[in-house]
Amino acid sequence: MLLWHVFCLPINNTDKVDTPINPCFTKSFLKVNFIMSRNNAVLARNTDNAPKSIGHYSQTVAFSHYNNISAQLPINPKVGKIVSGGVKEQTKQCLENIQAILESIDHVMSDIVKITIFLKNIADLDTVNDVYATFFPDYVPTLTIAAVAALPLDALIQVEAIVSNGEGTIPEAPQAGDLIKIARNTENAPLNPLATQTVAFSHYNNLSAQLPIIPHTGKLITGGVEKQTEQCLKNIKEILENIDVPFDDIVKINIFLKNLSDIKSVDEVYTTFFPDSAIARTVAYVPARTVIAAEALPMDALVQIEAVVSHGDGTPPQAIVDRHGLIIKFNNTPNAPTNTLSAQTVSFSHYNHLSAQLPLDPKTGQIIAGDIDKQTEQCLKNIKAILDSINHCMNDVVKVNIFLKDIKNIGSVDNVCATFFSNTGPARRVIGVSELPQNALVQIEVIVSNAEGTPPIV
Repeated sequence: MLLWHVFCLPINNTDKVDTPINPCFTKSFLKVNFIMSRNNAVLARNTDNAPKSIGHYSQTVAFSHYNNISAQLPINPKVGKIVSGGVKEQTKQCLENIQAILESIDHVMSDIVKITIFLKNIADLDTVNDVYATFFPDYVPTLTIAAVAALPLDALIQVEAIVSNGEGTIPEAPQAGDLIKIARNTENAPLNPLATQTVAFSHYNNLSAQLPIIPHTGKLITGGVEKQTEQCLKNIKEILENIDVPFDDIVKINIFLKNLSDIKSVDEVYTTFFPDSAIARTVAYVPARTVIAAEALPMDALVQIEAVVSHGDGTPPQAIVDRHGLIIKFNNTPNAPTNTLSAQTVSFSHYNHLSAQLPLDPKTGQIIAGDIDKQTEQCLKNIKAILDSINHCMNDVVKVNIFLKDIKNIGSVDNVCATFFSNTGPARRVIGVSELPQNALVQIEVIVSNAEGTPPIV
C-alpha cells in the first residue's frame, strides 16, 4: 500500500487562508479545561494523585487522538518531594506518576505510544530498564533514552509519555470508532525487546530513536559521526519502508548529539537524505527539526535520531477517497528565524510540529543581547510569530519542551512563559544541556493543536 500524500507550498506571510482565525477562547470546568477550537478541544487535566505541575502547566493535555503528558520527575505526590533512594526507586516513582495520570483520565499504560527517558547518568540504564520492563510486561511502546547535563530538582531520571486518545476531544461526541494502535518491527532495523520500532495511532507514527546500529550485527557501525548519522537515517528509512511510508512523510526530526560541535558533519549527511523525493525537492520540503546536546547516549554512540511521521491511511486504513484530503503542510515566515535545513512548522492532520526556537533576532539571525529572561522572551516571540503566520495562537500549544544551559534558570523561564500562556497551560518538559547552538542560554520547542486539519475544513 502506497501512502497518498501531497505537500503544500509554504504560506507567504501575506497569504490568506480560507478559514477564520482561531478564536482561542477558554472555558473552565472544575479540573477539566477546554480551549475550544472548531469541533475538537484542547483538553488540559490534572489529578491530585500525581505531582502538581509547577507554574502554568498541566499534567496532561489532550487534543484529538493524542494525550501529551508532562515529563514526570520522581516526586512523591503526597509530600511533593523527590522519593528517597537511588535510580531504581526514582524510576518506579516516575512511572507510577504517569500511571496515576492515565488512570485519572480513564487510560492505561498500554495506551502509551511513546516513552522518552532522560537520565543524569547513562550508567544507570540497566537499572532503569529492569524497572521499566515491569510496567510493560507485554506491549512495549516506542522509546527514546538519553543522558543530559541536569534535571529539575537534581533528579536522576525524568520520564514523559505520549498516549493514544481513542475517544478524541470533541466534547460529548466520542470519536473512538474502530481506531487501533498498530505496533510494528522489521529485522532490517535494530530490534530492542524494550521498544517497538514504530507505533501508529490515528494519523501519526512515532518511531523509537535510532542509534547507529548495524541491524544484522546489533553493534555500532565503525567510523566517525558521519558514518553514524548515515546509519541512523538508514535505520529510519528501513522502518518506514517496512510500513509502506515514504521518507518524506517525516514531519519532525530530533537529533541527539554527544558533541554539539559535530553538527556541521551531521548536516552534510542530513542533506543527502532530505529532501528525498522529486515532489519534496520541487517544493524544498524539509521537516521541522530540533538538535539536542546529550551528555551520553546508549552504547556510547555519537548520535541518535528520532522521527515523527505522518500516517495518512490512519488506523485502521481509511477509504482512499477519505484520505486524499490529508496533506503535509509546511510554512516559513520572515518574522521568525529561518533555516534551510528545517521548516519552521509542519502540520499534518490535527497537529503542528515546530522546530525548536533559539533566542535569535529574525532580522539579524544573531542571538539577542540580554539575560535568560530576555532570551526566553525572544524564543517565545519567535514561536508566536510562527503561530501567527498560520493563524494559530499560543493557547493552541499542547506541549512545550524547554532546553536550558543552566537548570537553575527554570524559575525565571517559567515566569516569562506565564506571560505567554493562559492559566490552562500546556504539558511541559525541562532538561538541562551542556551546550546550545550559538551559545544560547535557552531553546524552546512546541507541539500545537491544528483543529482545522490539513487541508483546513471549509
